[in-house]
Amino acid sequence: MEKTVQDAIIQLGKEFPLLNWNFRMDASHELVSGWLGSPADQVMVCAFHGKRIDEPFHRQDFFFLNFAYKGAYTALSNSASNAIRIREHDCYIGQPYSGYAIRVNSRQTVTIIGVLIRKEVFFREFLPTLTLNDAMYRFFLTAETNRQSQECIHLTFSKEDPVWHLLDLMLTEYADRRNDTPSVLKPMALSLCMMIARKWKEQLPSEKGKTLSGQIMDYIHTHIESASLSEIGKIFGYHPGYLSTLLHQETGKTFSALLLELRMERAALLLSETGLSVEEVAASLGYSNASNFYKAFKKYYGHAPRQT
Repeated sequence: MEKTVQDAIIQLGKEFPLLNWNFRMDASHELVSGWLGSPADQVMVCAFHGKRIDEPFHRQDFFFLNFAYKGAYTALSNSASNAIRIREHDCYIGQPYSGYAIRVNSRQTVTIIGVLIRKEVFFREFLPTLTLNDAMYRFFLTAETNRQSQECIHLTFSKEDPVWHLLDLMLTEYADRRNDTPSVLKPMALSLCMMIARKWKEQLPSEKGKTLSGQIMDYIHTHIESASLSEIGKIFGYHPGYLSTLLHQETGKTFSALLLELRMERAALLLSETGLSVEEVAASLGYSNASNFYKAFKKYYGHAPRQT
């Protein structure tokens, strides 16, 4: 018999205290939480369902998306003294190693749903698709080596937003785990991240008033693997020659130089902050083969990619 959403919440709520709360002290004498689920899990769903919780302030080595499913809670963010109120229908997203703790002291039962993603899986399988805006891409990317991260994303969804339906599906799937659950859950989690990226873009300041060159640069950032002057000309309705001249006047660089600069900057970030191979980085940046990428990187930086 398939579980209802409420059944799933109750079950996962009972499992919550039994998760792998293996806090350890790191070199800087801070608490760090390892992966909370099974070693076989790449994505997991957990649920706090109760009236009181007082987590120790800690950092964690995975990405998490926490949803105030019912009721509100307090999140300690970045430091043990920085409290953020997360209200019902809000979402709070944290990077690996960002400081965090949940605090609940309520007369009513509060439900917090967490979607946890291993950082290695996120970097390899999720990050390449999350280019709806460069700011979010960099938020997720510049996380692994920054153990004093000051970053979080705090979003508000309406109660009618489809994100809640997707979350319900993930809840019931994870509570009723089967052999193929990991294969079902991962694309759901990717869709969830895409929906969050869209919402964040909607809540950013309006693009109105941005110059044409600024809009073009935004496009290049989000289509870094395939951007070309001819394609940009079709999208923005200008002759490629005019756009080439405009970019050079605004930036002092040719289109080719700008594209190379952006690709090399992103390559350095990917190589230094993820476990992606040189071949995977090259492919994500639009290089047809790793040899061409290797040569371009060495010419630009003066050293081989893996010396980054």
